[in-house]
Amino acid sequence: MTISATRRNVLLLLLALLAALILVDFGALALGGVHLSLGEVWSGLLGRHSASEAGVIVRQIRLPRIYLAMLVGAALAVSGTGLQALLRNPLADPYVLGISSGAALGAIVAFWVGGRFAAASPLTAFGGAVLTMSWVYLLGRRAGRLSSYTLLLAGVVTASFLSAIILFVLTLLSTRDVRGTAFWLMGDLSVVTDVQVRFLFPAIVIAILVLYGFAKDLNVLLLGEEEAAHLGVNVARVETAVYLLASLLTGLAVSVSGAIGYLGLLVPHLGRMLVGNDHRTLLPAAAFGGAIVLVLSDTLARTVVAPTELPVGAVTALAGAPVFIYLLRRTSG
Repeated sequence: MTISATRRNVLLLLLALLAALILVDFGALALGGVHLSLGEVWSGLLGRHSASEAGVIVRQIRLPRIYLAMLVGAALAVSGTGLQALLRNPLADPYVLGISSGAALGAIVAFWVGGRFAAASPLTAFGGAVLTMSWVYLLGRRAGRLSSYTLLLAGVVTASFLSAIILFVLTLLSTRDVRGTAFWLMGDLSVVTDVQVRFLFPAIVIAILVLYGFAKDLNVLLLGEEEAAHLGVNVARVETAVYLLASLLTGLAVSVSGAIGYLGLLVPHLGRMLVGNDHRTLLPAAAFGGAIVLVLSDTLARTVVAPTELPVGAVTALAGAPVFIYLLRRTSG
């Protein structure tokens, strides 16, 4: 199925996905360790009986968490979409390429140092993501050309190396902090503050909009670097900008949620099945789709074995790993 990227079609797509997201959000507000009726959810949203148990659960616990899930899901999905377009490889993903591990290491180092550095974890996560992406990119270049499979292998090896460093840093933490940090590394949306949401919202939205400005260039890059250059695309500028924006989105997401795997792989693939390869429709579909998928995943994570919570990264891995294997077999076959 392919949807042409006219303004009308893009607007209709956004409205349809927004409606789906709202429905999913209502379900997420109702489900959990304590199940609420839709009437209680609505009253909680409107602020009626805000001091009641239902009002506290809706406004102070679940709503901020859903906001965070939407932002993180959109950021990781759009980042994965941009990377897959640049590398012309459906297996590219911030987690697979090691960018998430680099961002996680940057954030953990900030937490370990503590003090003012802990508050700067989004910046250190971004720095870790950029350094990792630069390293993997250099390893993937051969004779001035980018080999997507070499880059993919370099990303997997780099992620393993960074994971070993993360484990080393964990041994330096106190016993009390190790369990919480390890749980966070697997993806955790349970700790969220209004300050985080207020900072992340404009940063992630602006980064996604800037990346959307390269949608036409990404379409041309699907033909190859040489062909794109002949058609007037400044390949170096587009590659640099999209790599930086993808690293920024990944760093922002990982700094508050840990390394949530396979979301940037699963959602773009589903988006292509829905709207095709035109990034003028695929990028908006990925943003809303990532928000929907992560809200659903987080709802499952906190309800399947309630009152105990699963790491949300475990839920996305259960869905994303089979998709990765399918795409790997299809691209190598």
